[in-house]
Amino acid sequence: MKRNKTFQRHDDIAPDEIFLDDKNIPDFDVHQFEGRIETPIKKSTIMILGLFFLTIFILFIGRAGILQIKEGNHYVMTSEQNRLEHQLLFPERGVIYDRNGVQLAWNVPATEDLGFSLRSYINQPGFGHILGYLHYPAHDKSGVYYRKDYEATDGVESFYNNVLKGEKGLRIIETDALGNVISSNTIDPPSSGTNLHLTIDAKVQENFYKIIANIAQEQDYRGSAGAIMDITTGELISLVSYPEFDPNVMTSGDDRAAIQKYNSDIRTPFLNRAVSGEYTPGSIVKPMFAIGALNEGILTPTTPIESIGYITVPNPYYPGKFARFNDWKVQGWLDMRSAIAQSSNVYFYEVAGGYKDQKGLGIVKVEQYARMFGYGSTTGIDLYGEAAGTVPNIAWKAKNFPNDPTWRIGDTYFTGIGQYGMQATVLQALREAATVGSKGTIVTPHLAQGLATTTITKLPIPEEYFTVVQEGMRKGAIEGTAKLLNFPFVKIAAKSGTAELGVTKARVNSWVIGFFPYDKPRYAFAVVMDSGVKGNTTNASYAASKLFQWIAGNAPEYIGLSAPVLGFAPPTIVSPTSITTATTTH
Repeated sequence: MKRNKTFQRHDDIAPDEIFLDDKNIPDFDVHQFEGRIETPIKKSTIMILGLFFLTIFILFIGRAGILQIKEGNHYVMTSEQNRLEHQLLFPERGVIYDRNGVQLAWNVPATEDLGFSLRSYINQPGFGHILGYLHYPAHDKSGVYYRKDYEATDGVESFYNNVLKGEKGLRIIETDALGNVISSNTIDPPSSGTNLHLTIDAKVQENFYKIIANIAQEQDYRGSAGAIMDITTGELISLVSYPEFDPNVMTSGDDRAAIQKYNSDIRTPFLNRAVSGEYTPGSIVKPMFAIGALNEGILTPTTPIESIGYITVPNPYYPGKFARFNDWKVQGWLDMRSAIAQSSNVYFYEVAGGYKDQKGLGIVKVEQYARMFGYGSTTGIDLYGEAAGTVPNIAWKAKNFPNDPTWRIGDTYFTGIGQYGMQATVLQALREAATVGSKGTIVTPHLAQGLATTTITKLPIPEEYFTVVQEGMRKGAIEGTAKLLNFPFVKIAAKSGTAELGVTKARVNSWVIGFFPYDKPRYAFAVVMDSGVKGNTTNASYAASKLFQWIAGNAPEYIGLSAPVLGFAPPTIVSPTSITTATTTH
């Protein structure tokens, strides 16, 4: 009691009241800070946090000042641009004309919403590969152009695109926040493209195409091609390839069924057979090898060579046996002119590779003259995609036939008649004919007037050698393998060729090349009928004969006449049995 009285008197807390027994500790939730003493935030922490926010505020004010003061003008302009629409103004594409001013490709005004003119092409067959086609400018749903110009595909549309396309212009359209047009201003007007004048004669082009197309369809040829060229200038009067595509269909792109049909056609209508097609030439190469033989002095124009229908040479692998190389018929004794006219294989076997006492050119010289006349290289025509062809030689065989790399005399023989390994284009064959017709002048074939780069080269060969070959080709048109081209209204010099295809040799390429008028050559021509049935007399010479008959009645200026020729008797078609007894080409 004394202690209690003392406690009460001094209001002191006894030690046992401070150090409670842990069994009596209240049930605090320490995770919720129950039963804990809170410590006040330090002043240093408040100062650090204040400095942080002050720094952010200063940076914000500084950046705002830069945007407003230093870069203000830039963003004002950007803001202005956000309400200005830049609209492309597409130029009028240049019009394409033929040599006589006939429109071949022109522009058709479209709706204002479209923003550009549409392209239209002559609605006649025969012009697809020459003209090509376009893809129009295109934009997405928001109006942003992802194709900002006409894209030209194929033909002169592509080759001369920079001439035809012109220069785009620019219009600025001001709109309000709702997209309403406030004003518009053309700051850069478009500049129209330049018109293009071609060397092509539209009426010759159309009818040449119809002739070869009809024959190919009726006589089971896979395709066909042809060309006519001025031998002094290189101007192409016609350049046809069957089958073809319709440039109107390809440009509009709307007729999906027709486009699909083109793509699935095994005759490859997108292949320009006159420029990009490569064909075994057959006997059309014989004129240039005849000139080579004269130039090398291995024979004269009157050197006689006998064809008994074949020659034989010892087989080096089988002693006592002989390899036989056939002519297409027994020819008897031949000089150079008659050998060209009758297309004797035996004669040109000996020209190329020699036989017994007769020396030949040999494969090195054969290749040299083939390349001299333009085979194995492009002609330089003003179209894309031209093929170079092939001229075989020893290295070529070793590379392409590693299991049989040795060059043999038979390889030289067959190269000499345009069969073994040679691949030629219609343009190359045309240029050979033109070179013979001009007595050694090689020109670059071209389609555009005044724009194409034309080169003229004179071969270092005496003109009298060309005269001999010209006489042989004229004889071929009068009484030889090209006598379907013997007309009273024009003198034509020609050389036919038939190249056998595949192992069975059941199908052939039929060729004819030549020049006219014979007395004063002005034009060269070439025709190939692609992969036809062997022995078909409705061949390249027949197609050319139909062409010249049409020219006589409708375009007499090309054969030196002032008026159409009417009422003449067309040439008689030679029967198959009289010209197809060959086992090799002619």
